[in-house]
Amino acid sequence: MAAAGRMSVDGGDMMRYAEYSPKTDARSDADIDRRLARTLIAVGLGVAAAGFAGRYAFQLWKPLGQIFSETVRKMPSSAFSPYYKGGFEQKMSKREASLILGISPVTTKAKVRDAHRRIMVLNHPDKGGSPYLAAKINEAKDLFDKENRR
Repeated sequence: MAAAGRMSVDGGDMMRYAEYSPKTDARSDADIDRRLARTLIAVGLGVAAAGFAGRYAFQLWKPLGQIFSETVRKMPSSAFSPYYKGGFEQKMSKREASLILGISPVTTKAKVRDAHRRIMVLNHPDKGGSPYLAAKINEAKDLFDKENRR
């Protein structure tokens, strides 16, 4: 067998100590320091580039932000509202009747009846609803009934 701390040719019990033997391809401390310095410089340059790009983007965004806010101010606020803006027409049209009942202008008689019933339950004058709205809802239903008879 070989001397202690060395590996034997036959792989005997000296193999256990192979992990404690000095490595031949180990890097020196100076090499590790150089690689660390290169990494830190690369990270620093990346952070500086991100900072300059962010500064440029903010300078560019300021005029665009003003243009965007002016455009939003010019838009009517009712454009984003889900509700119909405006009052009732003097003579009810099929479009207005379909908006009141919440149905398509070309629909079946059963759908008109169901929509009328659903809306009248919510707006009936005996239940605290407006008589004017109830009259308009009935007028919309009558318009659809008259169209279906033709």
